[in-house]
Formats: sequence, structure tokens, C-alpha cells
Amino acid sequence: MFGTLKFIPKNLPAVSLVFIGRELEMDRNPQDAAQSPRPKVGRFSQAVNLHYPLRENNIYKNPWETWQDHGLTTMMSFLKIAATEMHKTGVPRNIDELNKVLPVFRPDFEPNPDGRPKVTWIGHATVVLQMDGITVLTDPIFSDRCSPVQFVGNKRYRPPACGIDALPAIDAVVISHNHYDHLDLGSVRQLNARFGEKLRWYVPEGTAQWMRGNGCENVVEMNWWDENILPGTDVTFAFTPSQHWCKRTAFDYCKQLWGSWCVISPKHRFFFGGDTGYCVGFKEIGDVYGPFDISAIPIGAYEPRWFMKFAHVNPEEAVKIHIDIKSRKSLGIHWGTFILTTEYFMDPPEKLKEALEAAQLSNNDFCTVCHGKAVSSDDPANTS
Repeated sequence: MFGTLKFIPKNLPAVSLVFIGRELEMDRNPQDAAQSPRPKVGRFSQAVNLHYPLRENNIYKNPWETWQDHGLTTMMSFLKIAATEMHKTGVPRNIDELNKVLPVFRPDFEPNPDGRPKVTWIGHATVVLQMDGITVLTDPIFSDRCSPVQFVGNKRYRPPACGIDALPAIDAVVISHNHYDHLDLGSVRQLNARFGEKLRWYVPEGTAQWMRGNGCENVVEMNWWDENILPGTDVTFAFTPSQHWCKRTAFDYCKQLWGSWCVISPKHRFFFGGDTGYCVGFKEIGDVYGPFDISAIPIGAYEPRWFMKFAHVNPEEAVKIHIDIKSRKSLGIHWGTFILTTEYFMDPPEKLKEALEAAQLSNNDFCTVCHGKAVSSDDPANTS
């Protein structure tokens, strides 16, 4: 069942490990993870007991006490629920009704003239960041299905806000992990066809071989807390922790790393959460790289909690991440595109409002927008 491949981890014991310091090397490819001779932008001297991933027998493991692998019995229970409940998420079958509830708009990619970060939601975890003269694409998926093949598997119920041919010139792509709804082969090939070797791919450790095997030439592979400067700019890309896992086939469970990304210029800072459960790593990110002018944080695909809480935050936990990383404004992503779990399809933005009220925050602090709409730092939220 390709539609649930994303949620089938191998049963491995949970591991909690803290590496003190930041100079640990973990089988890095020196060509991919080469660090700039410039000093790091992260405030590592102020951070202690930073977490790094554990790697044993070519398998990456979460270092968090909040992580738990699922056994066969738990997995079978989830698959049973998925088979009977995912069709009850409330997505209208009538396209006119769906367009009224969750419309898709044509994006306006005009950047802010003063270089302030502008984040446009294309759909799911795909956003376009325009900041200080560069343009970055996150976890691009423009295909109809998030699946190994395009004739079966989870089909999107909202199209991407634009096609790859309508994107502005992209300087870099960041990939959070290798699940099919975040690393899509068709989108990778289309982006390569349009931008070629000029496009720089920032990927987690263990992912570069797959990228190069599918035509990507300009690939930088990184471990947590690595930094790399985009050539020709003064913008630093930092790979940071998350709580998740990886799998694309029956034989590659967690052989690639996962994580989040920080894009840092001398004037502005952006955070991309990718796909994650809640963990203490976000407080570490806030200490090392915060505050952030604007962030893209996942808020959807979180039910049932007994199964999803280890890999996917709910809106309440997303607000905790917003606070932990010291984000001045955040945009909710990872919802409204694919049916991956069992919550009502419009619950994520509604539950986010409730979580913000409980945390004494407002829609201007953390908002959602329709597909194709954008949010800029220091601007009031525009959810129309």
C-alpha cells in the first residue's frame, strides 16, 4: 500500500544519546560537507550539550527521549485505522465546494524591495523563500501523488499553486528528508531540467548519492549543525535537528538523515521545520540560531496521536516550536494538500488558532494562508 509507505518504520530500539560539543565528525563526505573558512554564524559558545544523531551500522537514530519506534502490532493497528478512517477527513468531492473552502491562488513572486523575507506557500511543505536577493525552494513536490509511482498512492486534493515553469529563478533547494511527500523524483527532474547545475541542492547526510544518481550536480550534503555559504552570497545555510525518520524502499530504513534548515543572511533569518515530532532540539536551535524573522512550521498530518506524535507535531506543539526557536512570525505548512492521516482536513488551521489563544499569541504571530498566498516578516497576516 504505497499510500502508507511513509509511515512504516522498521522496529528498532529507541536510543537517547547526547554528544557534548560541536566538532564531532560522523563519516562526512568532505566534498559535500566542507565548511567555509569563515567563522560559523551559530552561537555555539553559548550552547552546551547539543544533540547530534547517532549512527550505528549505517543506520541513523534519533537521540531524543521523546522518540519511539513502532513495532509490528502498533503498525498493524494504524493500518487498520487508516483503511477505515482516512476517507472520513471531510475533503469535499465537489470541486466548487472545495474551491470555496480552500482556494488556490496564482502566486505573486515579486520580492520585497527592502529584502525582507517573503514566504509563498505552494502546497504541503513546499514554500518559496525570497530574502535579501536570493530565492530558496523547500521540499519540492509538484507531482499529483506522493508515491514511488504516479498511478497509485496518496493523490493531492489541492494542486500546487504553480508549476515549476512558473517559479522565479531558484538559487537553492533544501530537503528535510527523503519521504515521498518531501523528496519527489518528478519534481527533482523537472527542476534539474530547468535550472541545471546552477541550482544548489542542500540535503541531509546520506542523500547526496540519490540526488546525483537522479541528475543533480551541485549537491551539498550536511549533518546537524553543519553550515555552508551559498557561493557568490553572504547567506549561510545551516542544517539543524528534528525528530523524524527516513525510508523510501524496503531496504533503506534510516540510512539517510533528516532535519530542519536555517537560512541566515547578515540582515534576516528564516527557519524551515520540514517534518518533525516535538523534541528539545528546537530549544537548541533557538539558542544557536534564533531569533528568526519568519519560519515555516508543520501543523498537519498528526492524528491519531498515539501513532503520529513521535514523527508529526500537532498545532499545539507547532506553537511550542515557534516559541522555542524564537520566531517572530511563523507560517503553518504540511496541511491542506494530501490525505496522510485521519484528522478533519480543515482542523490544522482551526486547532492552530486555539493553540495560539492558549499561548496568548495571535494570528499575526503564527498564521496559515491559502495556497499561492505569501507572508512577509513584520507584516500583518494576510489569510485571504
